[in-house]
Amino acid sequence: MDELGPVVQGALLRRRLAELRRQSGLTQDEVARSLEWHTSKLIRIEGGRTGVSRVDLDALARLYGVTDSAAIEQLHLLNRGARAKAWWSDFRKDVSDAYLAYIGFEAGASTIRQFQPLTVPGLLQTEAYAETLAHSGTDMSVLRTLVSLRMKRQQMLKQRPTPPHEIFILDEAVIRRHVGIRRDRAIMPTQLRHMISVARESDHITIQVVPFDAGSHVGMLRGAFTLLDFDGGIGEVLHLENGDLHETLSGEDPRISDVRADFEAILEEALDPDESLMLIAEAADSME
Repeated sequence: MDELGPVVQGALLRRRLAELRRQSGLTQDEVARSLEWHTSKLIRIEGGRTGVSRVDLDALARLYGVTDSAAIEQLHLLNRGARAKAWWSDFRKDVSDAYLAYIGFEAGASTIRQFQPLTVPGLLQTEAYAETLAHSGTDMSVLRTLVSLRMKRQQMLKQRPTPPHEIFILDEAVIRRHVGIRRDRAIMPTQLRHMISVARESDHITIQVVPFDAGSHVGMLRGAFTLLDFDGGIGEVLHLENGDLHETLSGEDPRISDVRADFEAILEEALDPDESLMLIAEAADSME
């Protein structure tokens, strides 16, 4: 459980508690009356706006008829995990809560699917490439923090006992723009060769490119996005980004199914993985 991180463990706990309540045939109002709580307290717990104490968790388990010791211990394990300090909390001073919330979900995802029309995905970036992007629009006092966070995300996913399956679709514009050309001409070709190396060495990472020859595609209007899937049935999470603006959606938001369909449509326009890596290599050669 620890490899999932506190955000995902908290989501799993909330899902399990809501599931147990529904199985017991109780409404939120009925639970609140039985425990002499305000209904808003249970709503906050199930909605993730507040944590749940050990005493309250035991009270809920008793009310829901959970008597198996292993099942109760599982609830406590999830609750302890949800309350643990996250490694990304050290970055709160310089990074928005909205972005850190996404990172919390990313840290425990079983599958990461991302489309990028303009830049190399953060999980594939070299440090030099990340510094160049951050340098273009970020105060120098926080530049190193942002780059450090990006590298830490990569490191922590690699260290998981079961790394997520990462599927990246890039528009050809991503690999053709010579990022860093005014600083060091080697930055971009090195970045491209790094992507090739990562994809070839990691059986859980796939990179595909939508070539210019494909013409227009839905991703040109949709923009960058990431879809996260999880083991345990907590549902998909969608992350939308536009510059420094970040929005993370979960639950039954209809935009999630819309973007999922768009991802599949973009995937149909992309070259297969081997052809994509050949195109990336050709782009790197042209820059050297």
